[in-house]
Amino acid sequence: MDTKTEKLSLKRQVGLKGAVSLIGGTMIGSGIFMSPQTVLHTIGSPGASLLVWASCGLLVIMASFCYAELGTVIRESGGEYIYILRTSGPVVAFMLIFSSVLFVRPAGVAGISLSFAQYVVAPFYPDCAPPVALVKCVAAVAIVTLATVNCLNVRFAMSVQVFFMVAKVLALAVIIVGGLVMLARGNTENFQDSFVNTNLGVNSIGIAFYQGLWSYDGWNNLNYVTEELKRPEVNLPRAVVIAISLVTGLYLLVNVSYLTVMTPKELMSSSAVAVTWGNKVLGSWGWIMSVAAALSAFGSLNGTFFSGGRVCFVAAREGQMPDILSMAHVHRLTPSPALIFTTVISLVVLIPGDFQSIVNFFSFTAWFFYAITLSGLLYLKIKKPELPRPYRVPIILPILVLIAAIFLVLAPIIDSPQIEYLYVTLFIFSGILIYIPFIHYKLCPGLLTKLTVFLQLFLEVAPVEKNL
Repeated sequence: MDTKTEKLSLKRQVGLKGAVSLIGGTMIGSGIFMSPQTVLHTIGSPGASLLVWASCGLLVIMASFCYAELGTVIRESGGEYIYILRTSGPVVAFMLIFSSVLFVRPAGVAGISLSFAQYVVAPFYPDCAPPVALVKCVAAVAIVTLATVNCLNVRFAMSVQVFFMVAKVLALAVIIVGGLVMLARGNTENFQDSFVNTNLGVNSIGIAFYQGLWSYDGWNNLNYVTEELKRPEVNLPRAVVIAISLVTGLYLLVNVSYLTVMTPKELMSSSAVAVTWGNKVLGSWGWIMSVAAALSAFGSLNGTFFSGGRVCFVAAREGQMPDILSMAHVHRLTPSPALIFTTVISLVVLIPGDFQSIVNFFSFTAWFFYAITLSGLLYLKIKKPELPRPYRVPIILPILVLIAAIFLVLAPIIDSPQIEYLYVTLFIFSGILIYIPFIHYKLCPGLLTKLTVFLQLFLEVAPVEKNL
């Protein structure tokens, strides 16, 4: 064999159009079709629910601006993981990757796939809830299908993302236009005394934000693939502004449409709010909304896969996950081992999965690490002002988002403690018990070496260099 080995690198194949589609197409998924009824039920009034949706959008826009600066200062893929590794150290970064790989990312995939499956099977069970086993089987098929697509070709995965982005924007446009027509006809009774019965408890506000922010999840996806983004110093901030502004506007108008067509009671009792809306406005064509919601969730699931596999990949490249996960296919240049690993864990999480509990615990864990990431940005601004910053935000912005993140983490615990949040917290910190023997002291390396060699040959993968 030739002693000179040529290392692979992931190509920069994501342009501005793909970047906008990756952010917007992941954000517009199952949430806007599944969360409005829970937000309304938790916060108690239509007016307050619209305020929650607007506030979630504002919070996400501010957070994404902070991430845009981080992405242009630390120009590596991996999102929160790489930012925490560079600012807070390897132990905290491993706690993130441990939680992310074993819960946060798989929970996101499982939650989106469950909502996709619910909308797919809903037309076949018009008068009753579909069997849970059937829903989970359909969800599993969706996960495996998109894992295969993302393992095969980056360009094809991005083409799928762009297609579904267009489809879901059209679907939301149908809902918005239908609602505006009904509003013009004088259907305004649901907006009278719209703040009556508002729940102002800290726990109610926190849970309402959890459900709303689930619909905005994906706002930070572009930071996971910085090394595959063309001209990141330009396209990262531009894509963030375009995509998140578009999504926030669409979400507000869609919720206005829901509340125009349905009474708050009808909205809260609906298991598939888009289908209920479709049946009331489109009549016999109501099934179209079920198809639209399913397509929307499918596109969001694809974006989650595309970015989620990169977190595993970057952590393995930094030596905090098995080496095999840092490799890419020698011909297709996709991080297939990391994608396959994410798929397997997601299927395991799917088995006991319940949509609402997945959303709450996902949001709790995610915002815990968002807070640490934003603390890292403040550290860089104060201690490393000399670092080149093609894009920068005022220091007040990360401070405000950090305060909001701390509130979101503490609100459900302080006002209405649940033992499950303690379990999640213990799970996050249990990563330290894995880090000390296996990462810091590198115990049992020989066991993984033979397995790595076998999988490397079987999967046709090789190590990858950073693409800076």
